[in-house]
Amino acid sequence: MQVVTRFPPSPTGYLHLGGARTALFNWLFARQSGGKMVLRIEDTDRQRSTDEAINVIISALEWLGLEWDEGPYYQTQRLERYKEVIQQLLDQGDAYYCSCSPKRLDKLRKEQREKGIKPRYDRHCRDAGLERKPGRNHVVRFKNPLAGSVSFQDRIRGPVSVQNEELDDLVLERSDGMPTYNLAVVVDDMDMRISHVIRGDDHINNTFRQINIFRALGHDLPEFAHVPLIHGPDRKRLSKRNGDVSVLDYRDRGILPEALVNYLARLGWSHGDQEIFSKEEMIRYFDFRQVNKSSAGFDMEKLLWMNRHYIGRAPIDSLLPEISRILTARLITTENGPGLASAIELVRGRVSTLVELADQIEYFFRPAENYHAEALARHCNDSTPELLRGICTILAGLDSWTRESIGDSLKAYAKSKEVKFSHLAQPLRIAVSGSDQTASIDLTLALLGSVNTIKRTQAFIEYLEQGRTTLSQ
Repeated sequence: MQVVTRFPPSPTGYLHLGGARTALFNWLFARQSGGKMVLRIEDTDRQRSTDEAINVIISALEWLGLEWDEGPYYQTQRLERYKEVIQQLLDQGDAYYCSCSPKRLDKLRKEQREKGIKPRYDRHCRDAGLERKPGRNHVVRFKNPLAGSVSFQDRIRGPVSVQNEELDDLVLERSDGMPTYNLAVVVDDMDMRISHVIRGDDHINNTFRQINIFRALGHDLPEFAHVPLIHGPDRKRLSKRNGDVSVLDYRDRGILPEALVNYLARLGWSHGDQEIFSKEEMIRYFDFRQVNKSSAGFDMEKLLWMNRHYIGRAPIDSLLPEISRILTARLITTENGPGLASAIELVRGRVSTLVELADQIEYFFRPAENYHAEALARHCNDSTPELLRGICTILAGLDSWTRESIGDSLKAYAKSKEVKFSHLAQPLRIAVSGSDQTASIDLTLALLGSVNTIKRTQAFIEYLEQGRTTLSQ
């Protein structure tokens, strides 16, 4: 039997972390088994589904590199097939028409809650023999077995079961003729020959209901693996406040797709103590037996640590497009500065995101519009302009503009003036970047170039002498 998994997002919003991890686990298992993954868009909720959400979901999967093998299939293009199966269930006596009004159902649920009974349909129309009539607000319900139990062997949780008396007669077709989630999913999984259903454990109750529909249709069951949900640092379900945002928001924050995929793989799954995995290693080692049965906790600091690792080891060429995109969005052109690749290489070991990286190289391509007030207060005083004027003269006279010649000149000048090296280096950093946080000053100036270094330092001297900030000893 060929392994066929599926990722079936509902296009009522973005692809969040939990959905991305589910897609990843489906993808890993399919690749490991030499099978395929189907992408299915479950868009029967017409009021909430949007084309924009579909595009965002597909873009997120493509950015993560989780390519699918079939699809995307759209449930709204399969409505006739669902009607055919619903009619089959009606004909064989496994479904029935129900005319109960929303008012009656609301009253029923209220009475059940008042009596401490779990709210469920009371099967009022189960044996009424109703037929669909024009103008009548009928739905179609499944005749769930009244006795026995539903059991399955979950690849993560082990044996799971529930008594049929705990399940009610769920709606298969709404009054507007649209199929419900549980019916459409079963039909799709049958028709698409899905061998393994890998999804969040919030679907376990749906699984019991779907198994009974599978059996009523005489179809073999797929295997099931229910992955525990992702919780925030507060151990509650993820929300926008604690990390549950669109996957593409992480891209915009400067997270690399390789880092996010690696992090999601490790979020609830482990292989010994290994933290960093290539995709090839994930495929090789992935095992449901190593997926935790308890919920995983999202940790932004851990993700940033992992992202820092990937930024530091990524081929420079792979970083250029995204850094260029970020700088272009800031209306910064890199044509008049040093090579972008060289600037990236200089600072990438100091940052955790691509946005931080862009922040730290921006000054190479555009002079600072202002100087950090705290940096000025820490490192500049009345003697700073004269100190910088002297080093400007020395730097302008260098025969070669190299890291070594710059470093030697700065050290010699600081010694001759009997000041600490930092008393010279820090004001220089502020002069050329606006901040006192840069890479080593000799490397920074070497990459910036002699013309820009001297021009910016002279402008900073003028700024200080004009008294645009209060300087203190």
